[in-house]
Amino acid sequence: MCVPTPIHIGRVMGFTGQIYETGTAVPETGIYRVVHTAHRLPHEVVILKDQRFPKCQKCGEAVLFELVHSAPDLFRHTTFILYELPVIEEAEAAQAG
Repeated sequence: MCVPTPIHIGRVMGFTGQIYETGTAVPETGIYRVVHTAHRLPHEVVILKDQRFPKCQKCGEAVLFELVHSAPDLFRHTTFILYELPVIEEAEAAQAG
């Protein structure tokens, strides 16, 4: 089985920078673009340095991350740890927004 290189994945999914996978260590605190394989459009989340990139409740580990904006001082004194990305159905998101 041929595994696509990060450059190929980037071209297909619109990534321009380093791509990270679920379970790997987060290199820096910041806002990350999250791309799920099939069930929802890309979105952004804040993830803290030295945590692990979280899995998704719906698609498991089929999630990729890209740093959009570094924010090393964000949540410096308050820490929230996200262990799993919650499922937000498109209909719920439309009602909320």
